[in-house]
Amino acid sequence: MLEINIFHWIGFIIIILILLIIDLGVFNRKSHVISYKEALIWTAVWIILALIFNLFVYMFYGKDKAIEFFTGYLIEKSLSVDNIFVFVLLFTYFNVNKKYHHRVLFWGILGAIIFRGILIFIGTALIYKFHWIIYIFGGFLVISGIKMGFQKDNKLEPEKNPVVKLLRKFLPITPRYVKSAFFYRSHGKLYATPLIIVLAVIETTDLIFAFDSIPAILAISHDPFIVFTSNIFAILGLRALYFAVDKFIDKFTYLKYGLSVILIYIGIKMLISELYKIPTLISLGILIFVLTISVLVSVFKKRNN
Repeated sequence: MLEINIFHWIGFIIIILILLIIDLGVFNRKSHVISYKEALIWTAVWIILALIFNLFVYMFYGKDKAIEFFTGYLIEKSLSVDNIFVFVLLFTYFNVNKKYHHRVLFWGILGAIIFRGILIFIGTALIYKFHWIIYIFGGFLVISGIKMGFQKDNKLEPEKNPVVKLLRKFLPITPRYVKSAFFYRSHGKLYATPLIIVLAVIETTDLIFAFDSIPAILAISHDPFIVFTSNIFAILGLRALYFAVDKFIDKFTYLKYGLSVILIYIGIKMLISELYKIPTLISLGILIFVLTISVLVSVFKKRNN
């Protein structure tokens, strides 16, 4: 089996950059409302690309790494549903034209890739240097899972976001949108549009969610390449998934309880790792089972109502 080296990292990053350039520069060069059909196609494309990469991992790095990648991808994909809830609330709150949703999410996810990459390297370095920190991550995930299970519906208060306050303090922000621009110049002076506020809230919200999802994947694999690639593929498909499910995301009433159970389970897995190492394949089975049950219960409950 191949050993992961710097060239694999460079190759992966180049592939991701090419995909992003094709996405924004070719298929979404002009701002437009993403149709349901287009969203489903792109969702399928990103999932297929992730599975192809998973096959590549299996062929060159072995079965165990492939299972770790797929489990990590599934964890991040399921936990990213919380991001979608926030996107829906955020675009509604700021009354953002649907034509510009994709552009905002594109730059938001580009920033998320950079920030998550930094967090993943810090997380894996800490585990290698101080193995006991895995218990802190595990306890944090258990607390996060319990909190998610008992919390009420998302309440959006972007004006209280410290980054938003900082932007308003140092940047002249216009009350109106200027098409899809984040900044524009008028009478020789540079102004920011409300879209920069929306982007700032998306970035900071994703950073908060990353503190749950990254430790969760680190419970599955301590290999930074597997953790990073599975995280990035899940994030890349998040925009398309948002457009595909934004109209009925609120129908999955019990999904958050399933995510709560997953976080608690992964936290316990980390806490007992020295006593018993739960096989990744069992974790994958539990993950699929919990997600399936929570979605089915949500669907049947809605149908009965």
